[in-house]
Formats: sequence, C-alpha cells, structure tokens
Amino acid sequence: MLELELIIRKMILESLGVEKYYNSHVENSNTILRVMKYEPPPSSASAIGLLAHTDTNIITILCQDEVQGLEVLSKEGNWLQVAPSKGTFVAVVGQVLKAWSNGRLHAAKHRVVMRGDTERYSCGLFSIPKDGVVIETPSELIDEEHPLLFRPFNYLDFLTYFHSNISDNALEIYAGV
Repeated sequence: MLELELIIRKMILESLGVEKYYNSHVENSNTILRVMKYEPPPSSASAIGLLAHTDTNIITILCQDEVQGLEVLSKEGNWLQVAPSKGTFVAVVGQVLKAWSNGRLHAAKHRVVMRGDTERYSCGLFSIPKDGVVIETPSELIDEEHPLLFRPFNYLDFLTYFHSNISDNALEIYAGV
C-alpha cells in the first residue's frame, strides 16, 4: 500500500508539472496504517458506520473487503457507492493535498453506511505531514487563472483547529485567503 501511495503521489505531482517537489513531499511525511471494523446495524435498516467527512491528511489508500459500505459525495450532491472489487484500492485526496495543490485537487467527502448483517473490514494507509511541516502552495501552481486560495499553515495547528471547530469548510476558514 505504501508503494502504491508513493506512485500515486508521484503521478499527481507530475500531472501538475511540479514533480521536482516529490522528494521533499515524501521526506516531510509519515504514514499510519489502520485496520477498521464496522459492525452491522442492529436491525434490517441501514446505519452510519462512519460519519460523512473529508480526510485532513495528504492522501489515503483504502483496501476494502467484499462488504459494501463506502460512499462518496458527488459534485451534484448524491451519495455514490464505491463497490469493493477484489484486488483494487481506493485513493482519497485529503485536505492537505487540496491546499498544497491550490484547490486543483478535490478532497472528496465520504462516509461508511452499513447494511445487512455482516461486519465490514477495511485497511487504510494515511499519509500525513510530519510534525512542524508547513503546508504551502508552490508558486508554479499560482497564476491569474488560479489565484492563491490558501495561506501557508502548520499542519498540527490546523489539526488542532479542525478538532475544535469541525465543519465542512474548516480548511477554508482556517487557511483560506
């Protein structure tokens, strides 16, 4: 999963034309691997296994078991199921990468909804900035068509703010220009 995350991150930076930042991007981050278990709902109705949110990290790589549950909010406001498929992974952009890319990448809101009577397991690799890292948009990603959207910010300070002021637009309130 780590190798896949690094490949995806490299591809993202190359597609933005800022691949020269790849080494510092990787050197200034750590990863956390987490196994998650979601219980089936107590009745035949569906139940929220994980509330709707956007990840605050750089990028998340998810490996799901065969039990459906992950949903992503479309731009039109509809919840779309992300069907688990054997041998596949899901990459989710976090708020840090959204800010670093000057909004060129979208941090998708997602949730887990449990249905049926089977437990759901997933494994997530979360890439996060190291302590003290300041998130700053490269100058190459700022121009007339893409004015600066986020001022530089310390990741840990943002996390502290986020956990004290959870909202759908915490990044924009905290670091927005």
